[in-house]
Amino acid sequence: MPVTDPDTVSFSDLSRHPKDVAARAARLGRVRVTHRDSADFYLTSADKADSRDQSLTTASRLFLALMRQDPTARTLLLAMPEVFPWVRHLTEEEVREFTVELVGALSDAAELGTDGNAEEVVAGWRATARIKADPDAYREAKRPTDGDFGTVDVVA
Repeated sequence: MPVTDPDTVSFSDLSRHPKDVAARAARLGRVRVTHRDSADFYLTSADKADSRDQSLTTASRLFLALMRQDPTARTLLLAMPEVFPWVRHLTEEEVREFTVELVGALSDAAELGTDGNAEEVVAGWRATARIKADPDAYREAKRPTDGDFGTVDVVA
């Protein structure tokens, strides 16, 4: 089995040498399996994945408890600029909304397995900060629109 990146194997390597790949995954904790015709995936042991899930659940519950103890979420709000420097382009209320929405999405990821939601929350708020960082673009975005912009294709 050719060795390039010790954390990565091809799907072909996995199918040709499953025991070797499984041993590598056990030794490293996980390996990335690349596939030419589809998305990559990780091969990991169930106990490692369960441990990662439990860590996410614990962190999520901790953040929710902090927010219940302090409805203003002051501690979390103070940390947001360190974690997401671009929040400086948002108002205080927007940072608070982002914080509450992110903690909710992290809770959903931990408790319901909806992993993509937190990424969507961050991406949406980052896009808001990006447009607000450019005064001309922000002014243009706030201009009222009129008329029909055509049909919208919705992909489910």
